[in-house]
Formats: sequence, structure tokens, C-alpha cells
Amino acid sequence: MMPTFDTAQAVLSAQRLTLRAGARTLLGAFTHTFYEGEIWCVAGPNGAGKTTLLSTLAGLLQPSAGHVELDGVRVADWPPLALAQRRALMPQSAPDAFSTSVFDIVMLNRFPHLSGWGWERAADREAAQAALDLLGLAAFAARDVLSLSGGERQRVALAATLCQDAPLLLLDEPLSHLDLHHQIDCLEALAAWTREPRRTVMFSCHDLNLARRFATHALLLDGAGGAYAGPVQDVLTPALASRAFGYPLILIRDGEHEALIPAPRARHESLAGQDTPAG
Repeated sequence: MMPTFDTAQAVLSAQRLTLRAGARTLLGAFTHTFYEGEIWCVAGPNGAGKTTLLSTLAGLLQPSAGHVELDGVRVADWPPLALAQRRALMPQSAPDAFSTSVFDIVMLNRFPHLSGWGWERAADREAAQAALDLLGLAAFAARDVLSLSGGERQRVALAATLCQDAPLLLLDEPLSHLDLHHQIDCLEALAAWTREPRRTVMFSCHDLNLARRFATHALLLDGAGGAYAGPVQDVLTPALASRAFGYPLILIRDGEHEALIPAPRARHESLAGQDTPAG
């Protein structure tokens, strides 16, 4: 019997998780627990292992060592249908193989909830409509998915993931192809979605300032097997981000607002060759 989950209990746990790509270690013996109500940003340089990590947490890839637990059960031991009802993964890209409506594309993610005959119920259609409404896509429902721009298709993919109605969302670059306005709209929608009980979000993102604004926690991969995890303001700091991305960053403030920006070139050149990044 699969476990039920109680308020304030752990959702996801990585136990001495090691990920490798060929001879390179992406993540070494990483242990951390993720809880309900948290919004995690997974950040790091290109090739650091963000996609590999999210796929491993979702149970689609086997780690080189260690394991992942979901609600106290190893993710590898979950039955596929129960796992699909408990967690949803949004990949970086989902090419469309055929022409169909946006509504039908979103409805595809209701498969884990359909009856044995596979017929859609009123509740399934309502879930699809609610996901489209949340992301401001109601007017797109009848559009052919092949007619959409890259950014529009990305928002539809996020709506489909929400329609799956899984309490844990693992989102790989959900903001790619989106302009700033829609990036903020999507993050606000995810923040509102997470305020409901028993929900957790993990998303990878390259914009550290959007992450600092909307995420509650951050997992920063340094590209050399190390990782920093904790409250977003404690992890996405100038020192740690500079070390991970290999370029000095500084924090600027305007009243209550903060932003990480690249250090001026003169400062960058003066720091070249030093072991300690700008803080």
C-alpha cells in the first residue's frame, strides 16, 4: 500500500545521491529533504546537471549511487500509475507530433486519473479548463497547437503539467521562450498554486533574480559535483553564485529590492586568477 502524506511531513528526499555524466561527477553524495509548501529553484551553469537531477528526482533516470525517496518510499518502488498521480515532470521541450487543439493537449496529462476505459469525465475537462484559466490561456483552448509560438507552446506545456493534478511539480526550464511579462505571470501562478495544501514545486531557471523573488529555497549546482541547498536568500548570494558561475557577481539594493548583477569588467579583470569570488 502506498503511503498517504500528512501536513508538514517530508515530500522528497535525496539520500547520498550521486549523478555522473561519463567520467564527470555532476553531483556527489548529495543528501537533502524537501517539504510541502516549498518552491525550489534549481540553478547552476550549463552542463551542471539540472536536467539530470530533475529527471532522477522524478524517477526517470537511475542515479550512479544513492537513491530518491518520495513520501518515504524509494521512487523506484512506486507503481507507475501512482507515481504519475503523485508527481509531474515538465521536460525542457515537448515537440508536437500531430495537429490538435490546445485543450486536447492539456487533457493528455489527465491520463493518470482516467478510468479503466480511458473516458474523460466532467472533472477532467474542468481540471484542464482551470489550468488554462490559471495561466491566462482560456482564449487558446480551440487553437491548433501547431499554430502557436514557442512561448505560447511553453505556457501550454505548463498548463498541461498543472492539469495532471500532482502535488509535486518538477519543471525543467519552464520559463524558456517566455518574455519577462509571461515569466512573471507563470511564477505568480505557481506561487498561488503552491499555497494550496500539500503542494511543492521545483523548477530550474537561469534568472537568479526571478528565483530570488519567487522561490522560497534554492539548490545551486556548482558544475563540479558540489551543491548548496537552503533558503533562497542564503544560497543565491554573490559569493556562492560567483563561485558556481565562474564570474564575479555583486548585489545591488534599491530600498527593499535587491538584484544580482555581473561585476564591472575592471573588477572582473582585477579578480582574475583569484580563488575567492566577489562577495
